[in-house]
Amino acid sequence: MSTLLAQPAEKALALVQSTSLTRLVLESIEEMIFSGELPPGTKLNEAALAQRFGVSRGPLREAFHALEESGLIRQEKNRGAHVREIKLSEAADIYDLRAGLDATAGRLLAERLTPEQLHTLRELTEAMKAVRPDEVERFHELNLSFHDCLLAMAGNPVLSSHYRKLSKLLTLFRRRNLMAPMAIPHFADEHSAIVDLLAARDGAGCAQALFEHARGGRARMLRDGELAGVPDGR
Repeated sequence: MSTLLAQPAEKALALVQSTSLTRLVLESIEEMIFSGELPPGTKLNEAALAQRFGVSRGPLREAFHALEESGLIRQEKNRGAHVREIKLSEAADIYDLRAGLDATAGRLLAERLTPEQLHTLRELTEAMKAVRPDEVERFHELNLSFHDCLLAMAGNPVLSSHYRKLSKLLTLFRRRNLMAPMAIPHFADEHSAIVDLLAARDGAGCAQALFEHARGGRARMLRDGELAGVPDGR
């Protein structure tokens, strides 16, 4: 193969490698944010992160750009990049929007739910019921899995994409751990009732239940946030 013919292939390979590296860095920083290692308001140190991941500044800055587009970080001139802080009022607005997406997903899934999917959802709700009131983090993980399953099973990639972006933003706010332990049994019962409606192929009822579930979470978040003195941003 001549040098001229090899160049396009080499450039294509370099592009794939760069894209893959950026994706790995992005996912690693996301995990640090969602785990609480990088809490809201934290400044992202380019030099330290580049050394930690063993990469140059190029892939790191590309990852920062993608994280900014997704709403997880902010970049400001002369101040650098910081993990976003979600205000109480903004979290409430996100809940409003996500409630509508939840309802749509429920309506779609009720039309196409398979026995295997129903079994998966039943297992998740049973696991939720077994969570102790003080196992807030465990319940949070199961809750995310439940809604991820609903979205995937609904079979609408556009809906899933928008929903996951909103969920990531809410994760920034949830790191405040405002979920009251006594709310866990109530949430578990709500999820179980939603699965019952799906099993009955009640699309309208499921949509309404999911909408009210999200709105109930919004109301509890506002109440607990106000009690904890969380700024509302307005």
